[in-house]
Amino acid sequence: MSDQYTDTLQRYIDKMPSLSTTVTKVLEVCNRQDVSPNDLNKIISLDPVLAGNVLKLINSAYYALPNQITSLTRAIIILGINTVKNLALSTAVVGALKGHNNPYLSMDKFWAHSLCVGVAAKELAVLNKIPVSQREEYFLAGLLHDLGKVPMVHCFEKQYAQCLQQAKMGSIDLHKAEQQVFGFDHSFCGAIIAEKWQLNDAMISVIKYHHAPEKADKDHRLLISGVAIADLYANIFEIGSAGNLSPGSEQYKNMPELTDLWPGLLQQYDAVQTSIEKAAVFLQVS
Repeated sequence: MSDQYTDTLQRYIDKMPSLSTTVTKVLEVCNRQDVSPNDLNKIISLDPVLAGNVLKLINSAYYALPNQITSLTRAIIILGINTVKNLALSTAVVGALKGHNNPYLSMDKFWAHSLCVGVAAKELAVLNKIPVSQREEYFLAGLLHDLGKVPMVHCFEKQYAQCLQQAKMGSIDLHKAEQQVFGFDHSFCGAIIAEKWQLNDAMISVIKYHHAPEKADKDHRLLISGVAIADLYANIFEIGSAGNLSPGSEQYKNMPELTDLWPGLLQQYDAVQTSIEKAAVFLQVS
């Protein structure tokens, strides 16, 4: 049956919208070593929605600047290239998946969980002294890690409801229940979408290996481990829900570089909650 499920899933993903031309150009330009704020300004200024989002972010409580910023180029300089790139991608993805509500997987709870994982992963990056320029990638990776669940619950509603029920009873992790029923899990599905959207190798690896960081390339393992630990955090504290109520903490015992930071993450609970609320308002999800 797995071939039948795979074919159905592939047809569904083929029909999903691609990223906008603007977002694609932003990602392309940001991959250049010599990219400048002016290069981004030329692209983003042609997209009123994205330009508005950039200005909304720089003038939000995130930065609490004394004076309002009205210049797009100035906003890009202050935010930084990576922040603007990940802002463009995250808002595009959230927008592409809006309206995919399902009786078995609440999208409000799904995005609350995803936001928590993104915020907690970024907090781990801070605790782990990851360079400031790379921390937004941790947030974005956490936000997108469960992307593959959305097509699965829509393509295979009844079968996926069974997987969710098994996870709810605490008898098995959701991704293992998916593998038993379909022959693949949401990590596999999410990686297909990430490749369709031409996301970078690091983001594809996070989506593909967040339940098995040890299988990933060493170059991406720290990022993936950060998302995996953040996912455990969100599940333990039940912040939102992406259907997995059986965290399966045993898989994280081989991540000493991050599990050593767990006490510090726990101490940041209030800060994580505040950041989730700010991000939710900004990304316009409940």
